[in-house]
Amino acid sequence: MSKQERRARDESIRVLVVDDEADIRELLDLTLVRMGLAADCVGSVAEARKCLERGRYGLCLTDMRLPDGDGLEIVRLIGNDYGQTPVAVITAFGSADNAVAALKAGAFDYLSKPVTLESLRALIKSALNLPNGGGARGALEESEAARQFIGDSPAVTAVREMIVKLARSQAPVYVSGESGTGKELAARLIHAQSARRTGPFVPVNCGAIPENLMESEFFGYRKGAFTGADADRDGFFQAAVGGTLFLDEVADLPLSMQVKLLRAIQEKKVRKVGSATEEPVDVRIISATHHKLQERVDAGLFRRDLYYRLNVIELKMPTLRERPEDISQLIDTIMRRLCGANIPELTPAARDALAAYSYPGNVRELENILERAVALCSGESVAVGDLQLSAIGDLDVAVEGDSRGLDESLERLERQLILDALAKTGFNRTAAARLLGVTFRSLRYRIERLGIDHG
Repeated sequence: MSKQERRARDESIRVLVVDDEADIRELLDLTLVRMGLAADCVGSVAEARKCLERGRYGLCLTDMRLPDGDGLEIVRLIGNDYGQTPVAVITAFGSADNAVAALKAGAFDYLSKPVTLESLRALIKSALNLPNGGGARGALEESEAARQFIGDSPAVTAVREMIVKLARSQAPVYVSGESGTGKELAARLIHAQSARRTGPFVPVNCGAIPENLMESEFFGYRKGAFTGADADRDGFFQAAVGGTLFLDEVADLPLSMQVKLLRAIQEKKVRKVGSATEEPVDVRIISATHHKLQERVDAGLFRRDLYYRLNVIELKMPTLRERPEDISQLIDTIMRRLCGANIPELTPAARDALAAYSYPGNVRELENILERAVALCSGESVAVGDLQLSAIGDLDVAVEGDSRGLDESLERLERQLILDALAKTGFNRTAAARLLGVTFRSLRYRIERLGIDHG
């Protein structure tokens, strides 16, 4: 879009400002005018309702406390009757509960008083950068991540529709689901369709960072902050400014780091290690874990207040067992990706075996099975034996009363799976953990417990 086209677009966009304080309305109006935007400024819910009935707005900025109601009424009104208009809520300093309530009600984002011009301009630009609506499938077709999100089952269709809704908000999203269900892929899709799509997507595996390095890795550090800090360095938050920070396996964060993360999310500011001042960061948080986070909270392993800040909106990823009708399409897509033009044919028996398998590792396990089968097959076809699904038979033997006992059989199978993954990745433990669908820390513990040679 050219500068002229952008200016013409902005001049046609009106912003609705709702605040009962005249000085705040004046500040917002002046800021919008300087950005080339026109504004209608009112001081109550009733006046806002009349404005919405008269015209269409590209954005609504509303205070939470109004003389005849509150900002949540406006959020719900616009969500129900004017769905394409993003709403940002202005909350009192420290009113974290109000901010969360607004996001849950469908607000695009929130600002805390005192409102800074920098954060206000960033929010306005993000809201006006939202893509136009459309069908769930159509809205997701453009990105590479969308092409990897395969399936037309009711479960997948529901996820697609939810992703389109989540992309129109800045609210923190918690992606839940078993290992291998595509949680990072969903996070990338939300980012790719959001107002932040031109900004960075920064994925972080929280389970792979040593505890003593977490603060400096997340928030950066100043030169001289500690031994070896020979220059200033940004952290994950700074790297994700203007985009999305994806916290994978967030349940693995130690409690000491959870406190610091909570403050960074609430205040939208971080302090580098060795710095005396905080700096604002414009970052959207998406988190995920294969653990049941509520159970971790109940066990005292995860802070309840952080859980509520991360889990403003939950996106549940279905298991492959819940979408069996997608297996055939997934097989064809994965085989094309693995083999290009020379795709070996799967025998009918092999397809039947794959359709009947339970997939405890979900889509990631299906990918691993097919990759192994392609390497083992004759080149013309993939037979049942090439799939090596019989490895799960070790569990059946143990259950049927093998003299070695269940625990020993499970350990033997676990050891073999880990050794296979390590061999396949050249003993790169980070890559092996990803292949197995566990965290780096979990794999390291298992290697030590089983006495596996590190290679």
